[in-house]
Amino acid sequence: MKRREFLRLCGGVILASQLPDKAYARLLEPIVGPSSLKEVKRLTINVGATTPFRVLHLSDTHLTRVDGRDNERKHTLAARRQSAFPWAEHYFDAAVRYANERDLMIFHTGDLQDFVSEANIDFISSQLGVGDWYTSAGNHEFSQYVGEAKEDAAYKAQSYDKVQAVFPNDLTVASRVINGVNFVAIDNVYYYVTREQHAAVEREFAKGLPVVLLCHIPFYTPKHCLETLIRQKGRTSYMMATPPKVIDDFRRDPASAAVEPYRSRAVSYDIDEPTFEFHSWLKEQSQLKAILCGHMHEFFEERFSPTAIQYTVGANYFGYAHEIEFV
Repeated sequence: MKRREFLRLCGGVILASQLPDKAYARLLEPIVGPSSLKEVKRLTINVGATTPFRVLHLSDTHLTRVDGRDNERKHTLAARRQSAFPWAEHYFDAAVRYANERDLMIFHTGDLQDFVSEANIDFISSQLGVGDWYTSAGNHEFSQYVGEAKEDAAYKAQSYDKVQAVFPNDLTVASRVINGVNFVAIDNVYYYVTREQHAAVEREFAKGLPVVLLCHIPFYTPKHCLETLIRQKGRTSYMMATPPKVIDDFRRDPASAAVEPYRSRAVSYDIDEPTFEFHSWLKEQSQLKAILCGHMHEFFEERFSPTAIQYTVGANYFGYAHEIEFV
């Protein structure tokens, strides 16, 4: 049975395939989920497009699908994680419907899936194979079991080919020119950019077109960083290229031991020289007109450079989206 047929029959009940067998009996009453997006923030961004056009910008859907091909550990993980994102698929459906009704291309800036599973991969393949999508990867795109291990290049390599195969563009660095604007997508999911990526992005800027950058992790900007640190009580900024003092303060904080999973899951606090070089270089590029990102699960806008504002979109699993007109 197809997913949408299942939802119609069940009135939006939580997918049984996402839960371990012992949990099926608990689904006694259908749960009707949301049928439309909660908030669509409309933006107009002046990028020098030859013809104005609109897109729907999404991030952080966090799909938690599993099926009979996935092992028991994946089913247990899905049951636990699905409780954090109970309406993820409903809001994803609503976003796709919203885009289709308005003939909008969809930009998705990462964490489409919450973890790698056969069911998630198949579903992503079916969805991204229809309509017009442009994507950047999120850290969860390559997560096998959320929080299991340090996530770095070697960890990513375990699932990279499987994930890349179902996404519509190269996830390391990609370029797509639309109406005279170069949309460059880059993988910064573990809070760093390599010299090879930097060189590839420089080649895109050398084309002489206005550039909009798509990525998952926001680049450091002072106000957003401060607000995040206050909310996280100094534990983490969740932003790429946060200044060393912020990182040093975190490491000196006696309470840091209580948030050890943040250190083990990613290399976000081992910011390297190539990343800072890229960040500094990017701020100087007058062709850069905007950065679109996610990861923070909240809307935020802040100037990144003299010519570009960074637009962070709220989480799709909350029902949030940007509708952007590029002019």
